[in-house]
Amino acid sequence: MSLPCSDQSIRPKKMKSASLPRGVEAVRCWCGDLCKVKEVEDFSDWLGMKFFMCANYESDPPECISAYIRPPSPPPLCMYYRWIDTEMPDWAVTEIRERGRRAWASWDLEERREKAEAEEKAAQKKEWEEYCVEQRAFLDEMIRKNQEEKLRLEEVYRQREQACEAERERKRERARAAKAAEEASDGKGKHPRWTQ
Repeated sequence: MSLPCSDQSIRPKKMKSASLPRGVEAVRCWCGDLCKVKEVEDFSDWLGMKFFMCANYESDPPECISAYIRPPSPPPLCMYYRWIDTEMPDWAVTEIRERGRRAWASWDLEERREKAEAEEKAAQKKEWEEYCVEQRAFLDEMIRKNQEEKLRLEEVYRQREQACEAERERKRERARAAKAAEEASDGKGKHPRWTQ
């Protein structure tokens, strides 16, 4: 892979300092300073590849300074960088494959988990609907039984009321008969009980 110098479209974003590989000579950038050697940390097609970068490059922040107190970058003196490696190292290829495998496994696990949750929710919904149907049937049965019991009690109360009314009518008739018999008598005989 042949990569041109200073192509900003492929410039790595995350990098760390690295050592110069064997058999490679240090180079000077456009401004004449000795270049730094950096290694790409981005999870990209350039993971693990090394490149030369100008010490005055605009995106190279000072090291060991907190991001909160880092001074603003000075104006760029030089935007030079050049790739040392033309291919990713074996460990980077393996890392990318492993990360891809883990990502697919994680995605598959997440998909299975979501499917299991959806099935569990569907089962719970079905169970809830069946429970609601059972409760509705139970309530309808209870309402029916209560209506029947109400009608039965109303009939019992009506029969009792009729029996009481019949008993009162019988007693009234007996009282009228006793009164008529008393009025028909001549008043002879023993004194009334209340005078004895």
